[in-house]
Amino acid sequence: MNFHGKDIKIFACSSNRQLALSIAKDLGLPLGNSEIGVFSDGEISCSINESVRGSDVFIIQSTSCPVNDNLMELLIMTDALKRASAASITAVMPYFGYARQDRKAKSRDPISAKLTANLITTAGADRVLTMDLHSPQIQGFFDIPLDHLQGVSALAPYFKKRFSGKEESLVCLSPDVGSVARVRNFASRIGVGFAIIDKRRQKANVCEVMNIIGDVKDKTVLIVDDMVDTAGTLCNAAKAAIETGGANEVFACATHGVLSGPAIERIEASPIKELILLDTIPLSDEKKSDKIKLLDTHSLFAQAIERIYTDKPVSILY
Repeated sequence: MNFHGKDIKIFACSSNRQLALSIAKDLGLPLGNSEIGVFSDGEISCSINESVRGSDVFIIQSTSCPVNDNLMELLIMTDALKRASAASITAVMPYFGYARQDRKAKSRDPISAKLTANLITTAGADRVLTMDLHSPQIQGFFDIPLDHLQGVSALAPYFKKRFSGKEESLVCLSPDVGSVARVRNFASRIGVGFAIIDKRRQKANVCEVMNIIGDVKDKTVLIVDDMVDTAGTLCNAAKAAIETGGANEVFACATHGVLSGPAIERIEASPIKELILLDTIPLSDEKKSDKIKLLDTHSLFAQAIERIYTDKPVSILY
């Protein structure tokens, strides 16, 4: 049997405060009164300025850039709320940093995603709510319940409406073999076919050869991925769709817009007409582009939080 706290409270760290405000508004709640600060030596401080004793608390924090600062904010606020006698603490992480370090790629590598999961649990979180982990298996790294929302729930309706009546001319494209399951799910939701890019390096120090498995000739291509970091994979896939596959035009979408390094320059120079991202990571001014559009996720997270609090299934949302 689950025993709930006397009420529900929403708190926010620094990384995505606007999303937190929108989630709280959807739930008809004020954002919790707290302060995140930094001491002169760089240490992070946290003050909770209202009682949370006996409350079910949800902390909104994407561990995006600066990853380590945002992660420490989450850990420190979690510890503060636990010591303030919160009934339960849910870490709401729209974007889970360190997710790509989920295995040992070579000898003596760390598995940082598992370490991060352990830190969140040790800090005092009772549950995690996140969206589109890089590898779904990361759910097993946590020894506490984890609810895993899918970005396709927000992205697919947008493209289904945009290409309504033009489904015959649209093909979803997986940028690599590892994304096939995600793209197949996406394509089935909007009722179109899909294709796969197969990248092979013939021999050492020779550029990869990109082959497209499936027919994209004279089609509108929609590249689907979970995140865009430096945009190299995305832009190379868009170029291959046009030059190798003979596609007419290319659109792209992803859940998380990390957009580090030369990402914006690459996107601007690519044949991609429009890139749709979710607001799991806020875009700073230098990362904005006329080609990039953000879709809201606050309604999806608000519904998930309400369902968690009332013991209703979250699976209906995805």
